[in-house]
Amino acid sequence: MKFFVDTADVAEIKDLAASGLLDGVTTNPSLIMKAGRPMLEVIKEICAIVPGPVSAETVATDHKTMLEEGRKLAKLAKNVAVKVPLTPDGLKTCKALRAEGNMVNVTLCFSAGQALLAAKADASFISPFVGRIDDNGHDGMALIAEIMTIYRQYPHFKTEVLVASIRHTQHIIQAAKLGAHVVTAPPGALRGLFKHVLTDNGLKAFLDDWKKTGQSIL
Repeated sequence: MKFFVDTADVAEIKDLAASGLLDGVTTNPSLIMKAGRPMLEVIKEICAIVPGPVSAETVATDHKTMLEEGRKLAKLAKNVAVKVPLTPDGLKTCKALRAEGNMVNVTLCFSAGQALLAAKADASFISPFVGRIDDNGHDGMALIAEIMTIYRQYPHFKTEVLVASIRHTQHIIQAAKLGAHVVTAPPGALRGLFKHVLTDNGLKAFLDDWKKTGQSIL
């Protein structure tokens, strides 16, 4: 499974990238707003830190303008994945950008039917929002299972399932068990994978015993 981080915070991205943990980054207009910096500047900087796909989202809703925005974003760096919404105009834009050799992440997916359409449009990634589905009283991971089942029936589909709107570490584990290709999670959820009380207790015991020896490695 590939790990993407869902943030536009460059300091967070640098820290996680240093661990070898990151395969890519996703951003959106809300995350850019939180960063408080010009979007194009932020995307360029992130692309220089992480060699994998960096999603940069269009904000137009019509195909013509969306395509112009997508082409501009794609020129920022070779690893930009242009993010478009799962709408008729978004899928038209996806198809056109893919024909030009650009990566495209189709976002705001909430049904298996939508995911099927994205694969037909040759999307590089489809982003189902599991947390938002859970928030509305439904089972987000059930959607991931459904999409994975459909995609496996058609080996010619090259679209990767990018599980988005992650709320906690169990979403990541569940997505991995279902065979999802990618998860994009906030920094805290990714760091949560490190945590286990037995690891902390074991390390403390080892260090306490080491201290008693009076030795030093350096």
